[in-house]
Amino acid sequence: MTRLIYIADPMCSWCYGFGPELSGLLDALPGIPVEIVVGGLRAYNKQVMDQALKATLLSHWRHVEQASGLPFSEGGLSRAGFIYDTEPACRAVVTARMPDLKLPPSAPLKVFHAIQRTFYAQGLDVTRGEILAEVASAAMADDGYPIDAAAFHAVWADEKTKAATRNDFAQTQRWGVSGFPTLILERGKELSLVASGYTPAAAMLGRVRPMLE
Repeated sequence: MTRLIYIADPMCSWCYGFGPELSGLLDALPGIPVEIVVGGLRAYNKQVMDQALKATLLSHWRHVEQASGLPFSEGGLSRAGFIYDTEPACRAVVTARMPDLKLPPSAPLKVFHAIQRTFYAQGLDVTRGEILAEVASAAMADDGYPIDAAAFHAVWADEKTKAATRNDFAQTQRWGVSGFPTLILERGKELSLVASGYTPAAAMLGRVRPMLE
């Protein structure tokens, strides 16, 4: 089996910037499936964001904006008491692949990108389950697979989904991946690095095509 494995976090700004490049690569490689493994950039963080962290993140966001041209809103970081915990958003991506919902294989990537737009461009709080459920429901409806937000939220809150999300974090660590985004090509039992960090689609395609020959 040949597939791409995308190791990322929906609340990672460089993963947001990488989205159009990944889409460009996938458009050039029709028929090759992509699986998302969520990495847990700041999973289970309990500390309220202070001004120092906010300034650091906004600096990263400006770099991503310059590189990608994508829109950013500071609203996601500006609410009082905000805790930058990426586990809930990662779990929403995992929820989209849980069998109870019977969504297509494309669903996790659709939900992943929808969460990114919601957080980075619209400035909404994607650490909240009810917002994540509404975002996922709207994303799947746009893709022709309507799903009730309450049903999505129920699976998101289930212990099985929490365990599956922890398994993704553990797999990321077993692979030794510490930076996002990371893209890997799997062919049989062989894993080959395609991208580590923000990488233009043309450069990735130049790496992947010889691997497929």
